[in-house]
Amino acid sequence: MSHPLDDYAAASGRFEPVWTLEIQTVPADTDRILDAIVAVHPLRYGKYERNASISAPGVETARPPAGSTTATHVADFVPGSTETYPMVELKVSVPRDTAVLGSVMDAILDVHHYEEPVILLREDWASRAAYDPDNENPNRWWNNGRGLPDRID
Repeated sequence: MSHPLDDYAAASGRFEPVWTLEIQTVPADTDRILDAIVAVHPLRYGKYERNASISAPGVETARPPAGSTTATHVADFVPGSTETYPMVELKVSVPRDTAVLGSVMDAILDVHHYEEPVILLREDWASRAAYDPDNENPNRWWNNGRGLPDRID
């Protein structure tokens, strides 16, 4: 089946089909999940690897019923009551290849802290720039006088 973006081309680059996974997790687990994914797939975006996006912390909420893991393992939990925890969304993209997707999902599920993590899968198109590390465009970080933003450790 053909898609209009299959033939899209511009001087600035192109788009390629990817699957985007949005993984809800606790903030402290993002590196562990990324490391597990990278052990089976490099998360390449252009020439860069281990590419991901991590949202600002928010919250997730659920109402676990009787028989759930929470009701089983938390002594003072009342089944059916609402619980709320800190959460971030970790987003990664992989090629639309079911073998790659399977190995990435297995890696995530092996290290995720939940037995039923919220993972959303989207069909997307990722940009691929006409790469030129010597580009003289004055807006590029190596030409704009500002350089890269401060790193977060």
